[in-house]
Amino acid sequence: MVGAMPPDSSQQELFEDRSLPLAERMRPRTLDEILGQEHLLGEGKLLRQAIERDEVPSMILWGPPGSGKTTLAQVIARVTRRAFVPFSAVLGGVADVRKIIAEAEQRRIREGRKTILFVDEIHRFNKAQQDAFLPHVERGTIVLIGATTENPSFALNAALLSRARVYVLNPLGEEHIRAIVERALALPDRGLGHTGVKATPEAIEYLSQFSFGDARRALAALEVAAAAALAREDKTITRQDAEQALARRSLLYDKKGDEHYDLASAFIKSLRGSDPDAALYYAARMLEAGEDPRFVIRRMVIFAAEDIGLADPRALAIAVDCMHAVELVGWPEGYLPISMAICYLAVAPKSNSALRAYQAAKAAVAEKGALSIPLELRNAPTQLLKKLGHGRGYAYPHDYPGHFVPRDYLPEELRGRRFYEPTEQGLERQIAERLRALRERAESAREKESKPKDSE
Repeated sequence: MVGAMPPDSSQQELFEDRSLPLAERMRPRTLDEILGQEHLLGEGKLLRQAIERDEVPSMILWGPPGSGKTTLAQVIARVTRRAFVPFSAVLGGVADVRKIIAEAEQRRIREGRKTILFVDEIHRFNKAQQDAFLPHVERGTIVLIGATTENPSFALNAALLSRARVYVLNPLGEEHIRAIVERALALPDRGLGHTGVKATPEAIEYLSQFSFGDARRALAALEVAAAAALAREDKTITRQDAEQALARRSLLYDKKGDEHYDLASAFIKSLRGSDPDAALYYAARMLEAGEDPRFVIRRMVIFAAEDIGLADPRALAIAVDCMHAVELVGWPEGYLPISMAICYLAVAPKSNSALRAYQAAKAAVAEKGALSIPLELRNAPTQLLKKLGHGRGYAYPHDYPGHFVPRDYLPEELRGRRFYEPTEQGLERQIAERLRALRERAESAREKESKPKDSE
């Protein structure tokens, strides 16, 4: 994959070589043939104008698989008539980059021709290796076009991002995949038009829907389905052909990428929003794509404590029981306790009072530091500590009516501060009523102690 295309080679010939896979032959040749990226390539858009004026900046193309990153880079080279050097960050290293740069310099000197270096999966280079591009981008020796499915903010170093524009490619919609499939069936030179193969509307619809925005996947499946149809007299691709060609409805999901975090975020927000249907959907997206069930359950345990809390303390027990149940029965039956727990957590009353209480206490620690603990609350394991007053005056609540003694347990500087404020949700309403009564008794005792005693 490393190395420039020969200066006299024709991309027209590349596209018409029927020995190539259909997906390769059907790559768009012009900006107008690229579908789904109108926000970048529509009439009057800045990137399109830059391409047409041959003022292409170094750029990072960020988008999901099959959205057209490689295709766009090739079309840019074709429109600007620049040498196109494809390079894989998976297969090559910095030494290969140096060789490509040297060839680009010679090409500019000998032919006056500029070079586009297309780096596929540029995020596979570590941040030190990415620095190898910087001086050559700055000098204009090459125009760098990097392609990535990872968020550039995390995958690329700041120095490279400051020298390249980031363009986000949208995932292709079903209508775009449908148009690509129909184009491939119709075109006689690059596509399947010369074969006489046809496809039922149901087959096209299936390919459009279950390629999940990946044009390359759709065309590869179409090519397989067409081979099956050509073996029959009617030469018609059926829905069954399309289903078998796609083999398995694989889902777009990268366990270490943005899709992982986006789905996890949508799952938790759906639980918090008390929508069991949406929560089940996002959980199924993760689990059916191969996510570890333990990841999903850990999020549920955290959610039960953070977002349901004391409004329904049973929620935490149910989430933990779900974890044990899945460990017991394994997968795939483990989806049953997971589904049960998801429905319960979504419908349960919500309260984040425990979270807010800890955050308030944490803020007090940061504000006041390590305040002195009241002597009566301190441990007194030795006679010396007892003589120093540790534990003196402590009233054991179980020795008193109602198992409660109205006392101030906070350090003196924090007397009267409230960290836990219960809501009126679910069981917490009862907790709020009891806490209110206890605090009133404590406040009454505090006021009584603060009044000056009458002189005898």
